[in-house]
Amino acid sequence: MQPTDSLGVLQRLQAPTPKFFSALRRVGLVLAGVGAAIAASPAVLPAAVVAAGGYLITAGAVAAAVSQLTTRSEP
Repeated sequence: MQPTDSLGVLQRLQAPTPKFFSALRRVGLVLAGVGAAIAASPAVLPAAVVAAGGYLITAGAVAAAVSQLTTRSEP
């Protein structure tokens, strides 16, 4: 049983996001974009660099998703 004041996922996605988490979401999206550019690069890169690109994609996507679901709580 959930409390009556809890929000569902769709309501959380549409609710206003605090300023800090909006900035964190942008940083996460940039990290994911840089990681995708590294991973999809046509140049032959060392395996460590390609692996780092995969980690950047994962970290950026998680940061962006968590930041998007964070909402402002009104007292």
